[in-house]
Amino acid sequence: MDTFLQAFMLVLDVKVLGVMLASALFGLFVGSIPGLTATMAAALLIPFTFFMEPIPAIAAIVTTVAMAIFAGDIPGALLRIPGTPASAAYCDEAYAMTRKGQAETALGVSLVCSAIGGVLGAAVLTMTAPVLAEFAIKFSSFEYFWLACLGLSCAVVVSSGSTLKGFVSLLIGLFIATIGIDVTAGHPRFTFGSVEMMGGISFIPAMIGMFAISEVMRFVASPGSQQAAPQQPIRNVFKGIGSILSRYKLNVARGGVIGAVVGILPGAGADIAAWIAFAMSKRFSREPEKFGTGHVEGLVDSGTANNAGVAGAWIPALVFGIPGDSITAIVIGVLYMKGMNPGPTVFMNQPELINAVFIVFFLANLALIPLGFLAIRLSRRILHVPRKVLIPIILMFCVVGAFAINNTVFGISVMLVMGVLAYIMESNGFPVAPTILGIVLGTMLESNFMSSMIKADGEFSGFFSRPIAATLGVIVIVIWLIPLMRLLVGLIRKPQTS
Repeated sequence: MDTFLQAFMLVLDVKVLGVMLASALFGLFVGSIPGLTATMAAALLIPFTFFMEPIPAIAAIVTTVAMAIFAGDIPGALLRIPGTPASAAYCDEAYAMTRKGQAETALGVSLVCSAIGGVLGAAVLTMTAPVLAEFAIKFSSFEYFWLACLGLSCAVVVSSGSTLKGFVSLLIGLFIATIGIDVTAGHPRFTFGSVEMMGGISFIPAMIGMFAISEVMRFVASPGSQQAAPQQPIRNVFKGIGSILSRYKLNVARGGVIGAVVGILPGAGADIAAWIAFAMSKRFSREPEKFGTGHVEGLVDSGTANNAGVAGAWIPALVFGIPGDSITAIVIGVLYMKGMNPGPTVFMNQPELINAVFIVFFLANLALIPLGFLAIRLSRRILHVPRKVLIPIILMFCVVGAFAINNTVFGISVMLVMGVLAYIMESNGFPVAPTILGIVLGTMLESNFMSSMIKADGEFSGFFSRPIAATLGVIVIVIWLIPLMRLLVGLIRKPQTS
């Protein structure tokens, strides 16, 4: 208890609270701009942490990331342009709600569920870090292969419309993920002699292009027939939230658990947690036919999961020094710089600093409610800006975001090409979301498959040789067999009814 009180006093220092407030505003600003991700926000803070004590430095990163993950929901709901990758899973659903005049509800649910998810993730981080991290460290390439397969299966599940078109969209994303240097042989693939393409297709410019540029192209192609979002006031975003959370309380709990568990797995992170939570929401919903038309249930699951995943990713980072995602990879560098070497010994040698990190997580997510509400109120004027004025501004931010990833024009080229591809796909009824997830998980799938085949001497039975891998493998295969069984049952019933 003495250690906890000491940590509490460290966090309540005026300097620490001031840093958290400034970081929160910075995170809300960066997260709301497409292309400027939470990872980029954390990276931009690194030079400033050089001059800070350990607690303010860690508090700055935690607060910035918590705010940025939520802030990505604002342009996603109002403009169909996710500010961060974690918002991409339910961007279409939130935007559909805005078109129905429910922008207040969409943003309110995203805000409250993000805060709840963050608190749940912080609770998991505080109470079960050593136990859960010990489980996650047991994952080898076999388990990661099946985890990637599970995520890709979710991509087809979350896609609206034809399952076949969702599968084709997924294959397109997996093909794009193969562009670049072969992860095993080191041979360039589909690069056409371009040095830039040897590094592969960066996910952020691709995401900006497929969500934002395709929207710009639709407006340019048919400006007169473009359906504008209804001009609606955004005043009381908390109206009706209590009844929604009461109705979907099990979804909140499920989203928090999925976010924390997936976040613990190194390399997964908040964005994959959001995709899986959305897929689970649709799979077990009593009203799956409403998904894609502006249904709040998917937002409850995913909004809770993405912020819970942020805290979960810190568990392997703190306990074993293994980054749970790109953000905690940055955090590990800061911890080493401040003398807090990640690992089991830091819990024994510097318990007050670790407890301070836990407290910062709770404070940052609680502060998300008032500060997020302020950000929503400031953004409400977006709906009143004419599309012919808003579209060029969006295009400018997209170009800046795509260029800022690697400071090259190649990122802009990727953004434009992927925008054209998404426009063609959506015009023909192919969903974009599976392509996005295929790009994200394609490299993870391939690298772990090749590593596993080398370990198993080419024997596929090696993928079932470990208990966790076998369990994940059975789950994935069952998910794959369900659509085939339904198709088979349908073919059997047709002759009987005719």
